[in-house]
Amino acid sequence: MYNTRVLKNMGAALASALMLASSALAQQPNWKDINEYNLVQEIGKEANPAKKLALLQSWKEKYPTTDFSVNRLGMFLQTYQQMGNGKAMLGSAKELSVAAPAAIEGPYWINLLTISLADTSAEALEGGEKAANTLIAGLDKYFDPAKKPAGVTDVQWKTQRDATEVSAHTTLAWIAAQRKDWVNAEKENTKLLALNASNAPASFALASAILAQKQPAKQITALFHYARAGSLEGTGALPDAQRKQVIDYFTKIYTQFHGSKDGMDEFIAKAKSAPMPPADLTIKSAAQMAAEEEEKFKQSNPQLALWLGVKKELAGPNGPTYFEGSLKDAALPKLKGKLVSMKPAIRPKEIVIAISDANTPEITLKIAENGFLAGKADPGTELEFEAVAKAFVADPFMLTAEVEKANLTGWPAAAAPAKPAAPKKAAPKKK
Repeated sequence: MYNTRVLKNMGAALASALMLASSALAQQPNWKDINEYNLVQEIGKEANPAKKLALLQSWKEKYPTTDFSVNRLGMFLQTYQQMGNGKAMLGSAKELSVAAPAAIEGPYWINLLTISLADTSAEALEGGEKAANTLIAGLDKYFDPAKKPAGVTDVQWKTQRDATEVSAHTTLAWIAAQRKDWVNAEKENTKLLALNASNAPASFALASAILAQKQPAKQITALFHYARAGSLEGTGALPDAQRKQVIDYFTKIYTQFHGSKDGMDEFIAKAKSAPMPPADLTIKSAAQMAAEEEEKFKQSNPQLALWLGVKKELAGPNGPTYFEGSLKDAALPKLKGKLVSMKPAIRPKEIVIAISDANTPEITLKIAENGFLAGKADPGTELEFEAVAKAFVADPFMLTAEVEKANLTGWPAAAAPAKPAAPKKAAPKKK
C-alpha cells in the first residue's frame, strides 16, 4: 500500500521516499503499455527538476488514468519541492489526500505547508487544521510498528512519530494565533511543552497567547514563559538575536509589573529550570506593593494618611464639587501639622498650617467666634486640632476651617505679664 512508503526522515527524506516510484513501478505488471513504462524510467533518471516536471506533465497528459496515479502525485510533490514551489506542493498534497485518504503524506505536507506558506485565509487555515487533526488522530495507525520500513530502527520510528505529533500541534497553535483564538493557542502550546520541555518557541508563543487574554490572574504565568523563552540555551532555544529581544521584552514588562528589577534574576532561574511555573510562584505587582506601603503608612501615621486622602480629592479635577458636597460645614478628622504663619503676629485670629510637610501652606484655621490665641508661636510649632471646613480655593490650594480654642493643642502658653517694679523710697531729708 502507498502509506507503507514512509521512511525515517519525514521532510525532504519523506518526499524522497515517495519518489522511489520509478524503481517500484518497474516491478509492477500493470503498465498501460511499454511506452508508459519507458516514460517513467526516463522520469526517474532525470536530475533537472524543470525537465522532470515537463516529463511528469507529459505522463499525465498521455496517461490521465494509470494504476500509478498516487505515485505520480508523489513525484509531482517532490519535484515542486526541488523547485521551491510551495503553492504547487500544497496542490499536489491536497490531491494526494483525496487519492490516498488513508496515507500520511497528504495531511503531512498540508500541515507543514500551512505555516511555511503563511496563508491566513479562512480556507487555508481550515485546510491546515483538518490536516493537523488528521495526523494527530492517525498517529497510531501511521506509525504502527508493523508498518515500520526495513532499515528503520524502533527509536527512529518513535522519534518520527513524536516529531509528527509536535509538527501537528505547532500548526494548530499557529492557526489559533492567526484567528486570535488565544485560549486554544494557550492549549496547543501547553501540549507542545508537554511533548518537549525545551521548546523555547512554544514557551514564547504560550506567553504571548496568555498575555493577549488580558487576565490579571495569568500575568505571572506569561512572565514565566517569556523568561523561559529568553533564557533557554542549546537544543530547542531561540536564535541568539531573538532570544535577546525576548529577554529584553521580559525585563521591560517585569519591571512594569513589579515596579523594579528586584527578584528578577531569581525569577529567570526558576523559569529556566522547569517548563511550567510552580503552583506557588508569585510576584507582587507594583499596585500590590503600593497598596501594602499605603497600608503600612496608614498604620504608622493615620492622621497624615487621612489628610492626604482628603487633599487628593480636593486637588483632583472635581475638587470644588467634592468640597461642596462632602466637606463644607463638616468636621474634619483630627489632624496634626506645623505652624507656617499667623495673623496678626501677636494674639493671632487665624493661623496657617502645613500638614504634608513642614512648609507648604494647606489649611488656614480661623479661631471661632472672632476669638484669638494668646501670645504667639514660632513657625514649625506642632499643633493638633479638630476643625470644621468652611471654604476651599483650588489654586493656590487652601482649605479654610474654623477651630474652637479648646480643640487646638500645642499652642504655647502665653508668658505671664511682668509685675511692675516697686516704687523706690525717697531718701530721708537731712535735718
